[in-house]
Order: sequence, then structure tokens, then C-alpha cells
Amino acid sequence: MGDLELSTDDLRAVAAYALACAEPALVVFTAVHPDDPRPAAALEAARIFAEGARRTRLQRTAATEAHRAGREATTEAARHAATAAGDASAAAYLHPLANATQVRHVLGAAAHAARAAELHRGDDPVVAEYVVTAAAARATPHMLDVLGRYPRVPLGRNRIGVLMHRLDQLLRDPPPPKRVVDDPGRSSTARAPTCGSATC
Repeated sequence: MGDLELSTDDLRAVAAYALACAEPALVVFTAVHPDDPRPAAALEAARIFAEGARRTRLQRTAATEAHRAGREATTEAARHAATAAGDASAAAYLHPLANATQVRHVLGAAAHAARAAELHRGDDPVVAEYVVTAAAARATPHMLDVLGRYPRVPLGRNRIGVLMHRLDQLLRDPPPPKRVVDDPGRSSTARAPTCGSATC
């Protein structure tokens, strides 16, 4: 029982989205801890569920192990990359409770992946904005439908909260499409006007 309806297909849509957002950050973790398989295993658990298998303890256990790998990571960037993988596996356990804290199951993987990339590139906020914008572009109509059942994410006090809020804004209030200009301007083959005067 809960405040809203969630089907297994809804959960799979969320897990698939979280997986797609977290997967690119795995290289940040493996660059520091190449022999630690836990974040990769969490991504695989998310993939197994998203592609149609039943939700089992595998997703919960893999998420816990990836989060533990994050806590044990030796760099902050690697910590966020592992956490992104854990959040992707944990997305299968989104609850039908209409509160903003549940939205972490939907957007947390993307926010941690953006923070991992940002730190990996010298703590450059432009990198995080690029990753968050790419995450917004990955959203499917099904995932957006699920997100819309939950309250908006408030502006957080830490960097992850800020990134999650930014992504939530992009997903719910996308910028208007760029205007298409009907007049392409002067053709590259157009000839310049001629003048009969020698002083033109």
C-alpha cells in the first residue's frame, strides 16, 4: 500500500534510467580501484531487473555493497561513482510514497554521477552541468510519467542536493525548444550587388 500507484514496469523504467546515468561514471571508480567489482556488480543487478527479471535480494544486496565500496573509496570522485552505481541498483526499490525523499531512487544515480565527473575534472561545475543536461536528455516518457507522480525535489544544502534539484527542474520544466529561423539569410552562392561607380 502507498500514496500512489507503481507497477513493476514503472520500477523497471526508473531502474533503466538510473542505470544509464550511472554507467558512464564507473570509469572514475575503476581508475582508482580497478580490482573492486562491487559497483560494476550493482550496475549489472540494475540491468538484470530493468531488462525483465524479477526484483530479488540481488538488487538490494548489490546496492548495499556498492555503497560500501563508495565509503571505502580513496578519492571523493570514486566515492560518488560507486554511490551512483549503488543508487542504480537501489532504484528497483522505489516506494509508492508521495514524498520528495523517494525521488532519490529516481535521480540519485544521475546526481552522484555528475558529482563524480565534476570532481574527476578538477571540481569543474561546467562538467556537472553537462552531465546533468545529458541525464535530462536520457529520460524516457515512461520515466517522466513516474517522476511526475512525486513532489518536486527541494533545493538541497549539499552539492548532491543541488544537482538533484537542477536535474528535477530540467526534467519537469524543460527549456523551450530553439526557434527555427525560416529565413536562412544570404545564400553562399548569391552574388554581391554591383555598382557602376568607380568609388563603390
